[in-house]
Amino acid sequence: LESCGVGAPLLLALGQAQLLAQHPAEALTTLDRIPPSDAEYPAGLKVRAKALYLLHRDSEALDALKQAASRTPQDAEIPYDLGRIYYQIGRHADAAAAFRQATTLDPRAYKAWDNLGLAMEALGDVAQAQQHYLKALALVHKDHPHYDVVYANFADFLIKQGDYRRAFDLAAEAAQRNPDEPRNFFLGGKALVQLGRDDVSIKWLEQAARLNPDYPEPLYVLAQVYRRLGRTDDAARTL
Repeated sequence: LESCGVGAPLLLALGQAQLLAQHPAEALTTLDRIPPSDAEYPAGLKVRAKALYLLHRDSEALDALKQAASRTPQDAEIPYDLGRIYYQIGRHADAAAAFRQATTLDPRAYKAWDNLGLAMEALGDVAQAQQHYLKALALVHKDHPHYDVVYANFADFLIKQGDYRRAFDLAAEAAQRNPDEPRNFFLGGKALVQLGRDDVSIKWLEQAARLNPDYPEPLYVLAQVYRRLGRTDDAARTL
């Protein structure tokens, strides 16, 4: 910017970098410099919405996305981002509608199908949730080999439904795709516990705890497993 002068593409790039560097307030200041008449303005609104959400300014984030949608109504990423905010603030019906719009605009939007499953699960529609998770799985199975989230989400869903064997298989696939995500190992360990495999569950739960020592759920389940196996000192330490 200092060398070339102010230009919207540079401002957008700087705002994106500031957001990724976890400086959302600075990102907002930069993005405010993009004029509404510029072609980059809708893209700037999308980044602005993410920054506003990180600053807990949810209503402003939603307004920014709605404004972006009015400028670029065929952009499937906008209703997806709207759905994510709606879901996080507990407006699950609105989230489902937004995710459904994203999948209509882009039928291969696997993250939108995955999150539509989450929204329908939150709304208590088990059949629809499963259908949408399966759609997302079909889209990512070969074409997105590193995307693990839908495997974990579906595993969590199946644990709640009592289908522990399938849940473990999905969690294991998630862990293979992303071995740095503690949730994948926690879900695998949790399913193994329900299958009566306390001895095997320990390594899964311990790995989840190693990956994120501030993640309490695997530690709690691990303590229960230690106690059942007679390892009372380990149980006390873990609790």
